[in-house]
Amino acid sequence: MSNDAPNPPPVAPKAAREHSPLETLNHSASHVMAAAVKRLFPGAKVTIGPAIDNGFYYDFDVERPFTEEDLVAIEAEMAKDVKADLEFQREEIDRDQAVEMFRGMGESYKVEIIEGIPAGTTITLYRHGDFVDLCRGPHVDRTSRIKAYKLTNVAGAYWRGDERRQMLQRIYGCAFTDKKALDEHLRKIEEAKKRDHRRLGKDLDLFSIDEDIGGGLVLWHPKGALTRYLIEEFWRREHLASGYDLVNSPHIARENLWQTSGHLGWYKENLYNGMDVDGQQYLVKPMNCPFHITMFKNRLRSYRDLPMRWAELGTVYRYERSGVLHGLLRVRGFTQDDAHLFITKDQLNYEIERVTRFCLHILRSFGFVSFKTYLATRPAKFVGEVPAWDEAEAALKRGLDAIGLDYEMDVGGGAFYGPKIDLKLVDALDREWQCSTIQVDFQLPERFQLEYVAPDGSRQRPIMLHRALLGSIERFFAVLLEHYAGALPLWIAPVQAKVLTVSEKSEEFGREVEEQLRAAGVRVEKDLSSDKLGAKIRRAQLEKAPYMLVIGDKEVAARGVSPRSRDGRQAEMMPIDAFVRQVLDESHPSRS
Repeated sequence: MSNDAPNPPPVAPKAAREHSPLETLNHSASHVMAAAVKRLFPGAKVTIGPAIDNGFYYDFDVERPFTEEDLVAIEAEMAKDVKADLEFQREEIDRDQAVEMFRGMGESYKVEIIEGIPAGTTITLYRHGDFVDLCRGPHVDRTSRIKAYKLTNVAGAYWRGDERRQMLQRIYGCAFTDKKALDEHLRKIEEAKKRDHRRLGKDLDLFSIDEDIGGGLVLWHPKGALTRYLIEEFWRREHLASGYDLVNSPHIARENLWQTSGHLGWYKENLYNGMDVDGQQYLVKPMNCPFHITMFKNRLRSYRDLPMRWAELGTVYRYERSGVLHGLLRVRGFTQDDAHLFITKDQLNYEIERVTRFCLHILRSFGFVSFKTYLATRPAKFVGEVPAWDEAEAALKRGLDAIGLDYEMDVGGGAFYGPKIDLKLVDALDREWQCSTIQVDFQLPERFQLEYVAPDGSRQRPIMLHRALLGSIERFFAVLLEHYAGALPLWIAPVQAKVLTVSEKSEEFGREVEEQLRAAGVRVEKDLSSDKLGAKIRRAQLEKAPYMLVIGDKEVAARGVSPRSRDGRQAEMMPIDAFVRQVLDESHPSRS
C-alpha cells in the first residue's frame, strides 16, 4: 500500500489533501520501483511505499538484505517500465474482495493493512502493467512522466515501526522532472553526508553515544560541552534581558502529577517505568510544564503579576525505540529549552507577537536567515470550546501578520489542547528543521484549576503559552554542526585560536602567546609538537579552528602574531593585544 498512513481512511475520487506535482511524481516512482523489485525478487513481499520530503521509499520483506549491486539492477529494471509508457490506472474494489485478491497473491502485509480498514469500505487500487498496489493516489498519468530518478540507499525498518515485528528492507529513492534537478539533489545528498553531525561530532571530538551507557544518551566531551555552555549562557542572558524569569525543576515527580497533567494517559508509551520511593511511584519527567504549573499554584496570583514568563533548560527523558534513534536528532534524554507564559486573555495578542519576535531574534543570532512558518489549527479531536479556539487562532494569525511573516496554514495540525505556530529554520542545504513552537493551551490550566484574581476580585483562569525555542539543545547543536559543516561561528567555537610553533626556538614565545590570549578571554590551544608546520596547519584546519597563529623567528623577534583564518586568508603580523581586540570584537552573535 503506497500511502501516508498504514491504515488509510476510505478513499474518495480525489484525495482530501492536495499533493504537489513533485510528491505525485515520487509516489508514482515508488510504484515503479516496487514493480521492478517484484520482477527481480519474486519472493519479495511489499508493504508500504509513500512519497516523503524530496523522495520516496518502499519497504520489502525479502530473504536477504539488498546490496548496492541490487539497487543498480532495480534501477535498470525500472527503466523498462518508464520506457514502456505504461498507464497508471485507478480501480475500486470491495474490501473483502481486496483481502481475497492480496491473500491469493501471497501479500500478507497488504492483507493485514486491509483487515484494519472497516468492513464495507471501498478500496482503491492503482495498476500499471502487471503490478497492482493498494493505494490512495494520486499518480502521474503514465510511467514515461518519470524522467529522472535515483535509488539512493537501503536501510532496515521494522514493520509498522514496531521492533517486535519483522525487520524489513527499506529502499530510498528520489525522482525529479529533469536530470538537472536530480543532479542538484544528489549533490546535496553528498554534501549532507559530509556534514552529518555524527561524523563531525566524532572527528571534532565533541560528543559520543556509547552502548555501555545506553542508546540515545549523550556523553558531552570537553569541546562539545564548552560550545553547549556558550549556547546556554547566551540563551539565559537573552531571556533575562527579555523579561523572563529562570526556574529549575527536579528530574522526577510522583505519579499523580503526571496523572493530573494527562501525560500518564496520553504519552504512557514514551514514559520510563516508575520507581518506588517510600512506597509511592515516581516517574522520570518527560515534560517540564507540570512543574511550572505547580510553581504557579504555589500562591494565589493577581492580575498584576501577569504576564509571568518562566523559562528553563530542563532535561527530560522519553522512551524512543532503538530503530528511530539518530545521533543528537533523536535521543532519549535531552535538554528542552522550555518557557511557559501565564497570561490573561487581554494579553494574548501582545504576548504572541512578542514571543514570536523573540524566537526569530534568537535563531537569527545563530546566523539563520531563512524560515518557514506554519499556523496549525484545530484538529478533528480537541478539547475546549470552539469560540476559544477561534479566538486563539485569530490571535496567532494577528501576531504573524503584525510581524510580516509569510506562513502556510496547517489545517488540523494543532495539538488537541490548542493551536500553534511552528517556526522551521532553513539551513545551508535548504533543509527545514523544526525548532520554535508557540502553543496556546486551554487544557492544562483547566486540569490543574489555575486561577488568578481579576481586577473585579473574581477568580479567572489564565491562558498558558508553551514555547520551545531551539527545540532541544541536543537537536539544535546537531543542526548548527550540519549548517556550518563543523566550522562553528567564532563566538561559539570551542577553540577560537590555535598557536602553531615553527620550531623549538619559538616554543617559549608560543607558550607566552597562549597564556596572554587565555588571560584575555580568548579560547586558545597550542601545538608545540615537532611536526612540520604544514602538518600542524592541516591539523588545525581539520579541527575547524577559526584562527591559526604561526609563531616563527619573525614573530618572536617582533613579539607579535600572524593570524591565518580557516578559510586561508593570511593577515599581516600584529601585536598580541591587537589580535585579542579583533577576536573579542568578532565574538558576538549575529544581529539582524
